[in-house]
Amino acid sequence: MSIVNLPAFKAETDALLARFAAEPAGSELDPYQALLLDREELPDPALAGLCDPNTRPKDVTIGGLQARIYHPATDEPRPVLLWLHGGGFIGGHLRDIEHATSGIAAAGNVIVVSLNYRLAPEHPYPAGLHDVRDTLDWIRDHQGELNGDGRIAVGGQSAGAALAAGACLLARDEGRPLPDRQILCYPSLDVDRDTESYRLFDGTFLSIAPGGWSSTQYFPAGELPATAVPLRAETLKGLPPALLLAAGRDPLRDDARNYAARLEADDVPVRLVEYADTMHAFLNFPAVLSAARHAIELIASDLRESFPGQPA
Repeated sequence: MSIVNLPAFKAETDALLARFAAEPAGSELDPYQALLLDREELPDPALAGLCDPNTRPKDVTIGGLQARIYHPATDEPRPVLLWLHGGGFIGGHLRDIEHATSGIAAAGNVIVVSLNYRLAPEHPYPAGLHDVRDTLDWIRDHQGELNGDGRIAVGGQSAGAALAAGACLLARDEGRPLPDRQILCYPSLDVDRDTESYRLFDGTFLSIAPGGWSSTQYFPAGELPATAVPLRAETLKGLPPALLLAAGRDPLRDDARNYAARLEADDVPVRLVEYADTMHAFLNFPAVLSAARHAIELIASDLRESFPGQPA
């Protein structure tokens, strides 16, 4: 594991958490009504940043789902990265992470497909997972239209990272083509866990306390399949090489650490990078968190190294 610990990280994170804490409490609504309002809220560019001008965004529909494609400046065929936003399986939107997705496309010299997968409670597990599986199939079938070169990666943030990891497990277990690389940013890979990071940081921007409303809306009752909670997979052998990013002040920090250790033990090439003193979801706030901007460059660099040049 490598740790990125720049002097600005702590002060910037403290300031953003204080800003959120100072916001006035909203009116008391039942959780679903509050969720519907939250889904309508547009990102604040002063926090979320703007689309990278060196990309060419294009809105498309894939299997009835909204997606946005970001092409880098080159006209040469490039690898395609499917990216999945976070939001606890119940919220989030591709517009929330446009600075990151467009920035990865521009700096990583890859084509990014950012997907609005289906959300619970309207569409509980495995709807979102199947959306990821089907979109990976769509990407393979539309390489010419996308200007892809045949190489495919999948990645995401938080719940989106869980879907990316689950899709890799699903592809392996069903004998489907595997992505060439997976990128998991502060992934949520289990539920009702008792980890050191949960005990230290639960409630720091995010709570993962057992029995939370979002979890009960998304996860099925009874025994949970590994494609829903990848840390419970019997083995991780045969999965794609992985880049994992963790946040040092995140209740989910240990999910990333533990999954990286499991991948390494099962002979899957893995790189774990932890951003010290940084909070969960930091990639959503690149205008105020330098850790987010650093991570976008790191992901882009990782993709350039993983997918050099053009295929033979």
